[in-house]
Amino acid sequence: MRSDVFAQNAGLHFVDAGLLQRALTHRSYVNEHPEILEDNERLEFLGDAVLDFLTGAWLYNRFPEMDEGQLTRLRSALVRTEQLATFAQEIEMGQVMLLGRGEEATGGRERQALLCGAFEALIGAIYLDLGLERVMEFMEPRLEVAAEVVLEDESLFDARSLLQIWAQANIGETPRYRTVSSHGPDHAREFVVEVSLQGKRLGEGRGHSKQEAAQSAASEALSQIEGQKLWFDT
Repeated sequence: MRSDVFAQNAGLHFVDAGLLQRALTHRSYVNEHPEILEDNERLEFLGDAVLDFLTGAWLYNRFPEMDEGQLTRLRSALVRTEQLATFAQEIEMGQVMLLGRGEEATGGRERQALLCGAFEALIGAIYLDLGLERVMEFMEPRLEVAAEVVLEDESLFDARSLLQIWAQANIGETPRYRTVSSHGPDHAREFVVEVSLQGKRLGEGRGHSKQEAAQSAASEALSQIEGQKLWFDT
């Protein structure tokens, strides 16, 4: 497959085709072709930084209820080597990478580290040629699909975050939390919090802090949803 065909299939149009060519050029190819002046490692460095920033910005806006720790874990999952290699495989980057004979003979076109590096270099090339907005247009649908898969691992998130994710995906609204009551002495105060969506009470929780009570309420709501005991207008 030619690089221009690859770009077209990936939904990209480069003004500077040389940037795309460089993004696809592994150092092993440069070692065997001294007329080639630069491999893709500098673009890989740039693309890594661009991906970190854009993924973080996308997550910040997409999941407003997540705290910093959860956002960090999700971003790490979305930009890890295996995930970026998967993105590269989806657009068939392995077919167009320029590799040295040794790398090619030892399965370089399927090697995750090489695919990941090439994808980061591609992002760097898109950024330099077309700008940050075009990188986000290219990445957003991919991040949406990948995040859905990652979020299936519920151990990454607490109940309140999981309820927020479910509500955004299925209802397009944010759950509302309200402190119903609090009682007891200051050193052992208990709070009661309820959570609702579309005006419907989803659950109620108790705890020694409002945060703890809200988490308990979210857990009850998730149990109700899992049991299909709640219906909403979508």
